[in-house]
Amino acid sequence: MYWNQKFECLPREELKQLQLERLKMTVERAFHNVPHYRRTMQEVGIEPDDIQSLEDLRKLPFTTKDDLRDNYPYGMFAAPLSEIVRIHSSSGTTGKPTVVGYTRNDINVWAELMARALVSGGATRKDIIQNAYGYGLFTGGLGVHYGAERLGASVIPISGGNTKRQVLIMKDCGSTVLTCTPSYSLYIAEVMNEMGIDPEKDIKLKCGIFGAEPWSDNMRQEIEKKLGINAIDIYGLSEVIGPGVAVECLEKNGLHVAEDHFIVEVIDPQTGEPLPEGEMGELVFTSLTKEGLPVIRYRTRDIASITTEPCPCGRTNARMSRVSGRTDDMLIIRGVNVFPSQIESVLLEIGYTEPHYLLIVDRENNLDTLTVLVEVSSKLFADEVRKLEHLGKKIQGAIETALGISVRVKLVEPKTIERSEGKAKRVIDKRKY
Repeated sequence: MYWNQKFECLPREELKQLQLERLKMTVERAFHNVPHYRRTMQEVGIEPDDIQSLEDLRKLPFTTKDDLRDNYPYGMFAAPLSEIVRIHSSSGTTGKPTVVGYTRNDINVWAELMARALVSGGATRKDIIQNAYGYGLFTGGLGVHYGAERLGASVIPISGGNTKRQVLIMKDCGSTVLTCTPSYSLYIAEVMNEMGIDPEKDIKLKCGIFGAEPWSDNMRQEIEKKLGINAIDIYGLSEVIGPGVAVECLEKNGLHVAEDHFIVEVIDPQTGEPLPEGEMGELVFTSLTKEGLPVIRYRTRDIASITTEPCPCGRTNARMSRVSGRTDDMLIIRGVNVFPSQIESVLLEIGYTEPHYLLIVDRENNLDTLTVLVEVSSKLFADEVRKLEHLGKKIQGAIETALGISVRVKLVEPKTIERSEGKAKRVIDKRKY
């Protein structure tokens, strides 16, 4: 099922030609309207007319989040404020926030991409979409909202929080599609169970479209089991446009990138050199149709791979693997790169635990330590201590095998790790203090 079959199934040679035409226009727009881009291009001796092939894109310098922050608030805009109809912003937890501006056409493109994403995940105009992404400066809520309206579906703009009300509205209004972070969907399932509501008998959900944080296939299985739905991954980030940059189809074998609107590269995060198809590295995006804030070779810090192999669904766009982590979320512990998603996979593979965990990194006697707090299922916690000791050792052994370093595992009572209604907090790194 497609929303825009022409572009979702465009032959790759035609797609590349379209990308080149749009890339030339984007570089021209950025060069003449954004002082930062004009300066960085001139520093490497590049003029817009030098872009004559898609390979020439690699001659252009990267853009980073620091560039957006250094030009706060409107310095990266390629359109006058009189043409900007929407302003979003990141949370700014590590410095100044990044500010993103949209023209009216940008909003229309975004709605179109989100309608495409919802259909790819199994939604139709007959569905009732419960949108539990946060509304406001975060792009998730409004991105899904306008996509659902473009699709013609009914949308419940409930936003995040007040989880008991989420469940009641889901039950009473007959919601069929849930959109939120994957960690919040598990919390909804937990509250649903506490309220005595059976997802198979009392709830009409058929699918969920989840994103905004890395999650594993094991976590997908846990969500599908607890909510009785089809769980689909969606990808996006505010600086590029918001959700809708890429999404899984029902084959679940990678997220289709909307290549008629974005060029995606994979680079070595250390050297910046391009990596061959299929290798894991840092995702880099160039926007092709954005007017308000075009981005050229934007380094996302997200780790994934890309393939252009044909998908059974018929779509021809490149597919990215699910994001395994971020270079800035990556922990380096005794010289080993560790992503929280690796530990999540191990925990969900073993079972007997709840899908809630916390990694505490510290330093003792000049050596890094990693302690993994894991919630045990309520049934097992009520059992004898011997079973808990055995489980703790089993988890410890499995994590050490997966990571190649020693860890400590601490089993904790159910519901003692703080829940999140947005992006889950997985790491406390005490070395920073």
